[in-house]
Amino acid sequence: MTRKIFGLSIILFLVLYGLVTGYMLDFIFLYPLFMSIMWIIGGLYFYFHWERGTASPGVLPEIEDHPFVSVLVPCYNEAANVAETIEAVNSQNWPDFEIVAINDGSSDDTGAVLDRLAQEYPRLRIIHFAENQGKAMALRMGALAARAEFLVCIDGDAMLHPNALAYLVNPMIRNPRVGAVTGNPRVRTRSTFIGKIQVGEFSSIIGLIKRAQRIYGHLFTISGVICSFRRRALHDCGYWDLNMVTEDIDISWSLQLRHWAIQYEPNALCWILMPETLRGLWRQRVRWAQGGAEVFFKNIGRIWKWMDHRMWILVIDFILSTVWAYSYLLSLILWAMGKYMEMPATLNVPTIFPPAFWGLVLAAVNMLQFVTAMTIETRYEKKLLRLLGWIIWYPLVFWVISMFTMLVAVPKAFFKARGKRAAWGASDRGFR
Repeated sequence: MTRKIFGLSIILFLVLYGLVTGYMLDFIFLYPLFMSIMWIIGGLYFYFHWERGTASPGVLPEIEDHPFVSVLVPCYNEAANVAETIEAVNSQNWPDFEIVAINDGSSDDTGAVLDRLAQEYPRLRIIHFAENQGKAMALRMGALAARAEFLVCIDGDAMLHPNALAYLVNPMIRNPRVGAVTGNPRVRTRSTFIGKIQVGEFSSIIGLIKRAQRIYGHLFTISGVICSFRRRALHDCGYWDLNMVTEDIDISWSLQLRHWAIQYEPNALCWILMPETLRGLWRQRVRWAQGGAEVFFKNIGRIWKWMDHRMWILVIDFILSTVWAYSYLLSLILWAMGKYMEMPATLNVPTIFPPAFWGLVLAAVNMLQFVTAMTIETRYEKKLLRLLGWIIWYPLVFWVISMFTMLVAVPKAFFKARGKRAAWGASDRGFR
């Protein structure tokens, strides 16, 4: 609780400081502009330094040694999707691997489907839980049951590219300091507006952010839907925390605080299902934001040693994002109050929209971010250009969603009961 109060105090102090000093509106308008510029610069550097000129996803990387690999597939109520997931894993261009599927107390026919698949695929082993224990526990048990040093983890509704396993394992073979590798998820549910703009999120926002974070220091989170781990690194940091609502964010911070490197591998492609209803999207994004807040509160009091300084940029980014969301909320309240009463000069908010000049600058930078990301991402998915009219709007949608989910998620993380086990919930898999 002390760490939570300390972290929340920092956020509240910065919000109030911006209010009383008159910098709040400037911060609200300029913070998204600054972050977009940082993502563009970092993404371009990553591309020209590491990405450009390398093999495409359709070409296997050059690997001298092919160690045995374990692929972990935690499942909860995935009867409709898990067969194609297992089939895609079994078709990997890798000579020696096993598949360990963990049925986490599913209430549908997931267990029966997995048992049938085990008769078809000799590489497949099944672990059945009697009750829903949560994804973190499923991954823990899968890791303990696995026989390999290198573990690849995917969700029960994901479809791996045939060469994905090679790209996920190769960085750990080449560099013993690499404890985990995060792949490049691609959205395949695109039948609605919500589905289509998420294609824009993963292509023009998330991929660019991961590239930039890899350049500036550490990754805020791996993509839990497609990632790989070195078993020794997992053991070093104590495996996945059973109480965190997002196990992928927590394990990312735990590994990096133990000074294991995490790499982003854009050639490791994985096709995923995403929500296509407002309710499903809202629940998913609140969970993501809550997970980030929980990890922030968990670690805020113990990362201030110089040896952990590369993590500070993640802390600062989270704090500023939260301050931005609550500052915008406060500005909306003060603006609305100003419509009905005379406000003191220090509390007067004349508009909730950026000034004309800064509005044009922000729009231009967002367009530059979009063009930069699309230029990079069409290397991995040519069909992106067909959705140009939809995904061009996502930078605006991203900030709106970020604001509202952060407003809800931070209190949920702060008041979450200590030691409460995180379990699976109902998921919106979109319309296919």
